[in-house]
Amino acid sequence: MKARVKWIEDRTFVGQSESGHNVVLGTAFGSEGQKPGPSPMELVLIGTGGCSAYDVVHILEKGREAIEDCIVEIDADRAEQEPKVFTRIHMHFVVKGRNLARHKVERAIGLSLEKYCSASAMIAKTAAITHDFEVVDTADTAAT
Repeated sequence: MKARVKWIEDRTFVGQSESGHNVVLGTAFGSEGQKPGPSPMELVLIGTGGCSAYDVVHILEKGREAIEDCIVEIDADRAEQEPKVFTRIHMHFVVKGRNLARHKVERAIGLSLEKYCSASAMIAKTAAITHDFEVVDTADTAAT
């Protein structure tokens, strides 16, 4: 896997993945405090959520669950001293679908965080990762 990051100006950078996708990133700069995009650490947090959400969706689809949506809301703390690594991350999963088996959702999340998600495995070296979840049955809302 390869990537490239190019400095544009001030504290603005453009990252490019090997697959050709671009993302603008940066931190607040100047008197206006303009922020051109997510910071690198915000991208790490988003990437961790995306890695786990990908796993959850994949596992539930393989189990033939009628999953329709998966949202991961992430709350994190960072160390106050450099390097300001993540010290705590809480992931709240909202999984929507028709008649989803709660135990299968719980299992999928557990497998992701304990076995498959490379990002959370790396982050767990410095951060306590916790999670919870809710299942929203769209079959209930469709009937009303």
